[in-house]
Amino acid sequence: MPIELVILGWGGVLLLVQIFLAAHLKTKQYGTDWNLGPRDEEMPPLNPVAARAARAQANLAETFPIAVAALAGVAIAGRTSDVTAIGACLWLAMRVVYVPIYLAGIKGLRTLVFLISIVGLALVVWPLLAA
Repeated sequence: MPIELVILGWGGVLLLVQIFLAAHLKTKQYGTDWNLGPRDEEMPPLNPVAARAARAQANLAETFPIAVAALAGVAIAGRTSDVTAIGACLWLAMRVVYVPIYLAGIKGLRTLVFLISIVGLALVVWPLLAA
């Protein structure tokens, strides 16, 4: 199996982890009744760390379809290579690193890590576009 598909699977695991992390932090702030209920009522803003967790999760959810298209695409098209494997690993590594950096609120570094993850995806997408 191409490493790009393995990376895609781990990317899915990362997305699940981020979903549960954000939910845990929201529940910690708002309480179990909020989590179990219909969540109809207005709630106060999330504390900074819980809000960052929710934004980090949303960021991965927004970019994950691109990763799916790229990683599955090169595998299906038979266009995997050392470069696409490096790109896939770079994407996943930076997405993992992104979470604690964002939660810590490290200004600038979060953006740099995100951009490096996009470079990783570009290394995977390029063989699909250069046909």
